[in-house]
Amino acid sequence: MTRPLTERQQAVYDFIREKILKRGYGPTVREIGEILDIKSPNGVMCHLRALERKGMINRAANKSRAIELTEALNRNASPGLPMAGRVAAGACSLAFEQNEMVDFAEMFQKDNRFVLEVTGDSMIDAHIQDGDFVVIQKQSKASPGDVVVAQTPDGEATLKYWYPENGRIRLQPANRHMKPIYVKEAKVLGILVGVVRRVK
Repeated sequence: MTRPLTERQQAVYDFIREKILKRGYGPTVREIGEILDIKSPNGVMCHLRALERKGMINRAANKSRAIELTEALNRNASPGLPMAGRVAAGACSLAFEQNEMVDFAEMFQKDNRFVLEVTGDSMIDAHIQDGDFVVIQKQSKASPGDVVVAQTPDGEATLKYWYPENGRIRLQPANRHMKPIYVKEAKVLGILVGVVRRVK
């Protein structure tokens, strides 16, 4: 059975875990020493070796930030992507943050991704239907023709094709019975990277 962590080892582990969860990669030996007031790099390394022996972390040689949580600990972490609300595929509606998690395992689970549930039928010709879940890569730029979550100046968000034009932006639905939305400016919240349909 794995020996319990000492108080100092627990503090080092908690700091490593916090950095990995918040920014996506682990701290350097120097960062650990500065934050936890460990005077020498060798002192930090002793704690890291102890955590590795106890199965809490993995380290890659010759890489200053290559500290990772072990696979077993990652499996025990909260799974899934943040459920960020609903996005319109018809009339616009505001997308907002929620605390619910949706787990699509490793297929879509990467940094800066979130999930939205689609409402409406303006994207049906792109095989995106009312009630589907879309996986969105959070970013502020898109190429013409990308499917994006776009936010208009009044704060509403919608899922549409993105087409910047002269002096305006065309938010194009994928439904031949619907007309595009034209706005002078809009903000890209993210681009579509996946669609998940729940079979009823």
